[in-house]
Amino acid sequence: MGTTQLESVPEPKYWHLRTVLSEALDSEFAVGEILPNERDLAARFGVARATLRQALEQLELEGRLQRRRGVGTTVAPPRVGVAVGTEQHVWPGAAGDAWHAADCTVAVPPAAVAGMLETADGESVHTVRRSLVTHGQPVAAELLYIPASSVPDLSAIDAPSGAARARAVLRELQRLELEGQDRAVELGSARADDAKELDRLPGAPVLVVTTRFVTEGRTTAVSVATYRADTCRLTFGDSGGVEIHHDPERRAS
Repeated sequence: MGTTQLESVPEPKYWHLRTVLSEALDSEFAVGEILPNERDLAARFGVARATLRQALEQLELEGRLQRRRGVGTTVAPPRVGVAVGTEQHVWPGAAGDAWHAADCTVAVPPAAVAGMLETADGESVHTVRRSLVTHGQPVAAELLYIPASSVPDLSAIDAPSGAARARAVLRELQRLELEGQDRAVELGSARADDAKELDRLPGAPVLVVTTRFVTEGRTTAVSVATYRADTCRLTFGDSGGVEIHHDPERRAS
């Protein structure tokens, strides 16, 4: 059988350079370290600056590099694991939870969330806003929707607003016995508010993880968490202990 046209296409120069740069990142640079400027890098590897830019852009898409205005190009930290398919059921805010509770408001949830919660038309719910930060950078933003019926003993006097109110709602939620939870994951584009919180441009790729928490056969809370696609990886199984590989071909194997 003859060689197909696709097999005969030579590897683009920028892709070969991307491989060489990736190996250099592993052996020569630390997380957060600033790379030399484009002129010096192009001279070191003997390529045109246009080829170098293509390789850097590819590594940025893969989450290996970050370009920060006023700082330069830095080595990105390892991706954050987003556990899906795990049987470990825990409430948000439980011990070991790395999320930071920022605020809590009372508002009508989106129609899809209201449908899962089975709330009345136009009924407001507690909306807790949380964020996840690693290595000093925001990697995810969450909105947690909780009906008043799930936290009937919440005292407005003890925690009137802000982060204190958010923590109070989470504490009350943990009084319930969590029977189970399920998750749905989809690829999306960052909305304006998410993009601002995640330090990305609107339309940047994100992973949207929707989690439904169940108590006594009914949905007592819904979480909609938006993760930066360039900083996260999905993990499957009970432990979530998936080895991090920076090379996408190895990661997919």
